Order: sequence, then C-alpha cells, then structure tokens
Amino acid sequence: MMKGYLRKDGRKGIRNLVLVVYLVECAHHVAAEIVRQGNLNHVHLIGFSGCAPNKYAANMMKMLCTHPNVGGILLVSLGCENLRSEELESLIRESGRPVRSIIIQKVGGTAHAVNLGKWYLNQVVTEAEKNVTKTDLSFSDLVIGTICGGSDATSGITANPAVGLVFDELRDEGATCIFEEPGELIGCEYLLADRARDESLAFRLLETIRKAARYYEKMGHDSFSEGNGAGGLTTIEEKSLGSYCKSGSSRIDGIIYPGELPPVPGLYLMDVVPDGEVKWGFPNLNDNAEIIEMIASGAHLILFTTGRGSVVGSAISPVIKICANPQTYEMLSDDMDINAGKIILGQADIFDISWKIIEAIKDICTGVPSKSEKLGHREFVLGYKSFDEAFRCGEVGNMRK
Repeated sequence: MMKGYLRKDGRKGIRNLVLVVYLVECAHHVAAEIVRQGNLNHVHLIGFSGCAPNKYAANMMKMLCTHPNVGGILLVSLGCENLRSEELESLIRESGRPVRSIIIQKVGGTAHAVNLGKWYLNQVVTEAEKNVTKTDLSFSDLVIGTICGGSDATSGITANPAVGLVFDELRDEGATCIFEEPGELIGCEYLLADRARDESLAFRLLETIRKAARYYEKMGHDSFSEGNGAGGLTTIEEKSLGSYCKSGSSRIDGIIYPGELPPVPGLYLMDVVPDGEVKWGFPNLNDNAEIIEMIASGAHLILFTTGRGSVVGSAISPVIKICANPQTYEMLSDDMDINAGKIILGQADIFDISWKIIEAIKDICTGVPSKSEKLGHREFVLGYKSFDEAFRCGEVGNMRK
C-alpha cells in the first residue's frame, strides 16, 4: 500500500523532507555548512543565487518551499538581497509547515549563523516529524514528470516508449503526468497537435514547438550534443522522435509553465522555453534545471531515461533512472533503477519494462529509496527565465467546466 503525508492544502507528499534554503549566493556557504554539520537524514539544500530574483525565480522558490514532499523549512538570508525572507517565511507558515529564518548580517556572521542554524534545524526537523499526518496514496494523488538525458540511439526504442506506456496507464488511473523539453520535440509538433484536447490546444502546441525552434535558431544551435551524436543519433528530429515516445499516446490535456500547478489530472506538456526575445541563454541549462521546474509544478517523482548514462538525482523529489542501453547499464548498474536495455537483448519486452517502472513507482511511494537517493544525489539548479502571459494563446481554464 502506498503511503504519503497529508498537507494543509490537501495535497499529499511521498517524502517528509526538511529544506535548508539560501536566498542569495552570499548565504550559500552558511546554508551548506548547516546541512553538513547538522548531518541529519532527509535534509536537502536548495537556493537561489541571484541578488534580485525576477517573477519566475521568486515563484519557483515559493512553489518549491511548499511542495508536498517538503515538511519544514530553514531559510538562510544574508540580509540585503531582494528575495525577502519575511515574505517567504509567512507563506510557508500559512501552508502549515514549521519554518525558521536566519539573517546572517543580524546574528554575527558565518560561525554564529551556522551554530544558530543547526539549533533551528533540529527544531524544524522535530516539528516536521511530529506534526505530520500519514495517509493512504493512490495514483490519482500523484504528479509524475519525465525527462531524458544522455540520449543515444537506444533511447527511442527501449526506455522512452516504456515510459510512454507508463504514462498512458497512469493517466487512465487518474494521475497527473508531465513531459517537457519542447526543444527536443522539434519535428514532432503535428504528432502532438493530433493528440490535443481541442483545436485551441492543438494550435498552442504547434506554436510552442515553433517558438522553441525559433529560440534555438537565434542562439545558433539546438538541443543536440556531441554525446548524442557519438551515441548514434544523427539529427535533432531523430532525437525528438525518441523523446516524443515518453509522452505515450493518450490525449494531451494542456500546456503548463514552470511553477504552475496542473489544474486537473491529465497529461501536460511543460513549456520551458522563455517567451519573447532571446535573452536568458540556453532554455534547458542542464537536466536538473528542468527537473526542478517539473518539481515546482508539483512532481512527486521523476522518470529519467538515459542511454549514454546520467547519474544525477534531485533535491526534493526522487528520481527513477531508466537505462536504455544494456552496455551502459552494465557499466553504471549502481546508479540505474531499471534496465530497459533488456529489450534489445531479447530478455524482456516493452510491456515488461513498463510494468517494472510502475512497480518501482509503487516502491518509491512506500518509502523505498531510489538508487540516486541511496547515493546521496540531491542536485539543484535554478536560474533566470521569463514567461509572459501575453504570449499565450488560450488557456486551460475551461478544463474545469
């Protein structure tokens, strides 16, 4: 039986983590030392480096600090950054979570802040464990994201279509599923549009992929790495077809943006490419930046497919690593949860692997750690982006009707 943690807003988490959150790079070292010296289980470090967060970054921080997998927060502020600890602390407290704040400039500097932080952290951990309500979980309570990284020629014929079958099954069970990487869906826009809930969404899907293509064209390159080529892929379109398989074959119910909660259960494309002129750099700085964007939109866990081999996990939400290539699995088996390469070897079919993924999800939701959790992977990346509602053509609000 899957078990979770009931939050004040009605959502349920699959972990009861405590976050230590730095609000500017100047507070990063102090926050990291609190985590290191505190040496407590289930304490993760996240933060934002910029002195002045824009709307995107500020909202991401708010959504991450109130994620259902999070049970308590310690905020670490320098004291003069624009991301105000008082406002964030108030929001967290209203969400029903224990929270403490440290302002380094007001407590005497690094050493004093670290000592006070360890004391506060123990308080938050105790309160987070004491004040939580355990509850039963079903698939309809879950938000699950998927991403691929280190793709090769095996990704699109093993791991990615297996995840697509999982998404079809989970959506039928009432779960919310998120796929993303519009820059790695170039060439598949009409396939996506054919699955849209209605004509308005079909148009938006076409425009979302075209926007990604324009963005990459202006940058002078696309989302195709040397490693993809060395792994046997030849073009962005070929890579896109493999990436597309992760979305399954079900109806697409909407488009969401980083930090936006899906309005109702269903299948959603996350648009991670900034709106407007090219001014924010590479849309997907790395895999962890996009993982965190899905987590900010409520993802309880991430299905991560890889052919060449990626070993990352994430802060806040568990990552299930699904290896497409049997040779990669043999080399990196300690980091991989599922060996989809068995399909190539004739030792399993796509349905066998999709079932193993579903069983792994159930295990994760009973508290069993993923491989990346066991190894201590808690990567976190958050930068600047900008999304403008004026660029959006029709919304998903009418889904509530």
